[in-house]
Amino acid sequence: MTPSSKPFASLALAVLFSLASITVHAGTPDDIRVLAATAKQAQKSGQLTYDQRDWLERFYAPRAYAPVWLGANLSKAAAAVVLLQEAAVHGLSPADYDADGLAAKVRSASLDDAALDVALTRAMLQYMADLRVGRVRSEYHSATPDPRLTAFDPVEQLRGAVEQNTLAAAVAKAEPRIALYKYMKHTLAHYRQLAKAPVTSLPPIAKGDKIEVGASYPAAPALRALLLLVGDEPGAASAPDDKYGADLAAAVKRFQARHGLLDDGILGPDTVAAMNTPLSQRVRQLELTLERLRWLPDFSNGPIVAVNLPAFRLWAINNGDTNGPPPLEMRVIVGTAVKTQTPLFVGSMRYLEFNPYWNVPPSIQKAELIPKIAKDGSYLAKNEMELVAVSGAGEPVRNVDAAVMADLRAGKYRIRQRPGAGNALGAVKFAMPNPDNIYLHSTSARELFKRTRRDLSHGCIRVEKPQELAQFVLAGKPEWTKELIGKAMEPGPQKTVNLKTPIPVVLFYATAVSGRDGHAIFSQDVYKRDPVLEKLLSARNAAAAPDQLSK
Repeated sequence: MTPSSKPFASLALAVLFSLASITVHAGTPDDIRVLAATAKQAQKSGQLTYDQRDWLERFYAPRAYAPVWLGANLSKAAAAVVLLQEAAVHGLSPADYDADGLAAKVRSASLDDAALDVALTRAMLQYMADLRVGRVRSEYHSATPDPRLTAFDPVEQLRGAVEQNTLAAAVAKAEPRIALYKYMKHTLAHYRQLAKAPVTSLPPIAKGDKIEVGASYPAAPALRALLLLVGDEPGAASAPDDKYGADLAAAVKRFQARHGLLDDGILGPDTVAAMNTPLSQRVRQLELTLERLRWLPDFSNGPIVAVNLPAFRLWAINNGDTNGPPPLEMRVIVGTAVKTQTPLFVGSMRYLEFNPYWNVPPSIQKAELIPKIAKDGSYLAKNEMELVAVSGAGEPVRNVDAAVMADLRAGKYRIRQRPGAGNALGAVKFAMPNPDNIYLHSTSARELFKRTRRDLSHGCIRVEKPQELAQFVLAGKPEWTKELIGKAMEPGPQKTVNLKTPIPVVLFYATAVSGRDGHAIFSQDVYKRDPVLEKLLSARNAAAAPDQLSK
C-alpha cells in the first residue's frame, strides 16, 4: 500500500465500523419504542406522587427513540450513575434508583442494550422528580400532576442536560430553593459521620430522680464524651471524673435547648432518654425533614413566616438573604395533640388587626361556651363577650334570657369577645384567610410560653413576640414605625392594617431542623406524624422498586 493510499484505507475502515455500528443499533430504537409504549400503558400507581407513565415516550419520541446513554455516550451514562449513587446526600436511597445495579450494567454495556438505556433514563427522571416534589403526596399539594412538575418538567430538564452535558446542574436545579434545605444536607452528612462513632449509653434515671451540679455521677466521663461528640462542648473539667460539674451542666443546658427540653442543666429522665437516643435515629429524623422540605412550594425572595409545629417555634426570615442578620425567632403555642392539632398548610398573611375582636369558632361555641353560659347567665359579662346575630341585624346582645338562649342554641347568634386586656387574641391578630380559620395572634396568657411542651391551643398559633413580628410584616410600610406599632397595641379601638404585599406563612412539621451554624435542633414527635410518613414511604418504595418499574 502506497503512502498516498493510507488515508483512503483509514476512511474505508471508518465507514465499515460505522456501518457495523448502524447494524448493531438498527433494532435498538424499535426496542426502546416498545418499552416506552409499555410504560405508558402500565396501571397507574396510587402510591407515587406523580404520574410518570408517559415520560419515556415524551423523552425518546423527539429523538426517534434513539438511545441516549449507549456507545459514544457511555461517559454520560457513567456520570448519571454517579449522581444516582449520591442520592443519599439528599436523604434518599440510591437503591430506590438501582444505582449500583445500573453501574454494573453500564460497565459491561453493549451497543444495543435498549433495556439499560431506558432503565437509566427512567431512574434519572424519577430521581429528579423526587428531588423536586418529594416521594409521597404532601400536605401542600393534593392534585396530580403537581404544579411544580409543570414549571420544572423532568423530561425537558433531562433532555436538555443530556444534550448540553450538564447532568449535575440539572439535578442541582431540581433541589428545593429554600436555604434550610442546604443547611439540612450539611447537618445530615455530619450526623451520618457521628453515627459511626462508638457511644456509651448513660444509665437511665428513674422518674423523680435527678442529678444536679456537685452530685456524684460515675457516668460523667461517658457524658462528657457524648457532649463533645454532638458539639455541646463542655470545655475544661471543673470537677473530678466521678462528679457532675458545672462545666458538664452548662453543656447539658445547650443539649437540652437543642432537644426541646427544659434547659436547666439538671440530668433527669427525659434528658438522659434524649441522650441515649441512637444517633442513627437522629439521622433518620433529618432524612424525613429533607423529604418534608421537598413538599414545600417554591417561594420568591422576600419575607416568609415559618412555624415548625413540634418545635413550638416561629422564624421570620427574608428568603434569599443568606448573609443577612439572623432570622427573628420566637416561641409559639400550637394546637393540642389530642383534639385540636394545628393543620399543615401554606397561607398568605394579608392584614393585621390591632385590638381585634375574637370571633369564637362554632366548634368552641357549641362544645364549650354555650354550656357555660347556660350555667352562668353572667358569663358573657364576666368575659367581655357578646352575642351578634348571624343575620347581622340588631345590636350586640350582652344579657341572656331564655329566649336568647334558645336562639343561641339554634345557631341564630354567634359569640365574640370584645377587644381588651382579657381578649383571647391579645393585642394583635395576624390574618391569613384559610378554610380552617387558623391565624397567628398574641395572647394575654404569657406564662404559658415558659412551658417546654406548648401544644395548648384550639389550633391557632399564639406568638411570644407579637410586636417584633408586627414590625417584621409591616416592614413594607415604613410609616408603621416601632413606636406607632406599640401605640396601636395599647387598649383602644380595633384597627385593620392591610399589608403592602401578602407574606407567605408556612405551617410545617419537622422533628429535626438545622440552622446556619450547623447545629441540629430535635423535637418530640408530638403529633405522631413521623411513623405515618415512614409508612407512606415504605408503600411508595414498594410501588416504585426498580423491578416493579421495569414491568
